[in-house]
Amino acid sequence: MKSHHHQLLFMFLVFFAQKIELLTAETFTGTYGINYGRIADNIPSPDEVATLLRAAKIKNVRIYDADQSVLKAFSGTGLQLVVGLPNGFVKEMSANASHAMTWVKENVQAFLPKTSIRGIAVGNEILGGGDYELCEALLGAVKNIYNAVDKLGLADVVQITTSHSQAVFDNSYPPSSCIFRENIAQFMKPLLEFFSQIGSPFCLNAYPFLAYMSDPENIDINYALFQKTKGIYDMKTDLHYDNMLDAQIDATYAALEDAGFKKMEVIVTETGWASLGDANEAAATVNNARTFNYNLRKRLAKKKGTPLRPKMVVKAYIFAIFNENLKSGPTSERNFGLFKPDGSISYDIGFHGLSSAESSLLSLKVRDSLYQHTRSFKRQHIGIRTVYFLDKNN
Repeated sequence: MKSHHHQLLFMFLVFFAQKIELLTAETFTGTYGINYGRIADNIPSPDEVATLLRAAKIKNVRIYDADQSVLKAFSGTGLQLVVGLPNGFVKEMSANASHAMTWVKENVQAFLPKTSIRGIAVGNEILGGGDYELCEALLGAVKNIYNAVDKLGLADVVQITTSHSQAVFDNSYPPSSCIFRENIAQFMKPLLEFFSQIGSPFCLNAYPFLAYMSDPENIDINYALFQKTKGIYDMKTDLHYDNMLDAQIDATYAALEDAGFKKMEVIVTETGWASLGDANEAAATVNNARTFNYNLRKRLAKKKGTPLRPKMVVKAYIFAIFNENLKSGPTSERNFGLFKPDGSISYDIGFHGLSSAESSLLSLKVRDSLYQHTRSFKRQHIGIRTVYFLDKNN
């Protein structure tokens, strides 16, 4: 009878282990994430950034490379990280599977499981970028990186993606008319076919800020900022849109459906609003950035879908943690951060600056320690109660 008890207890523990494994395989917890850009010489250290993000309870983070100082700093924090394979590596990874394997071993496997790496973004905004050779190399790089991850037994934990700008689309207004550009489709469709096979989402970089800036005379800024507005009506689908981001996401779903990938999920991998700009970037103000990001946070917290895909909960990574002083281009490019270089808030949307985060770190560690002790006690208690329950029934 005791062996029977042990067998049932073993099955019970295996069941819970499987549950835990399923939880660890999630690539996005909740609906809110953030991009950690580091093109700056005045931002806090990766350790301080980990403290800041934990205090803000932002769990999902994307970086644009696989910088080892960041991977080490995020070890043991519980922050879920998507690392980037920079565009400059894509041709090499496409041409050489062994190089892809080496890259995955050194930049992903070596840091698991302590650093919670949940995805690899292969390149950023390659399709639609104008580099034909890079476009040709993307699918090969994606396949080689995926095959390396798969051979290492990590395919259920680490998701492979690539992000697209809206330059891949034609006719995005109204949303239902959107399709992939003709010169993009030859690269896009095989890529989507592969992502469909491995269960990856379509990753979209969507900026109402840029769309508004391109046509301020015909776009209501309130529509771009999630403010009250009459919105737009799509006659083909009989759907109403009260904010631009939802329309941009549904335009993507329309293009995917047109290409034959109706069931593919769309995740917003970048969106944000600049708080400072040049003279010709009048919409880049602190007030507008605060309004956009505050309302976006509220919209994501509702955990709802879009008019076209009401059951597909919208998930988005905000761009970005910090203003980045070394970025090129217009002034707006250097001013998308929710936080200033010194770690203080750029504007108030409910987060606290680095100094507040550091002062609360001790209490956070104490709480985590208490939580771990409580879990340990519960596990022992559950085991005792399970055996007792089996004994009573036999």
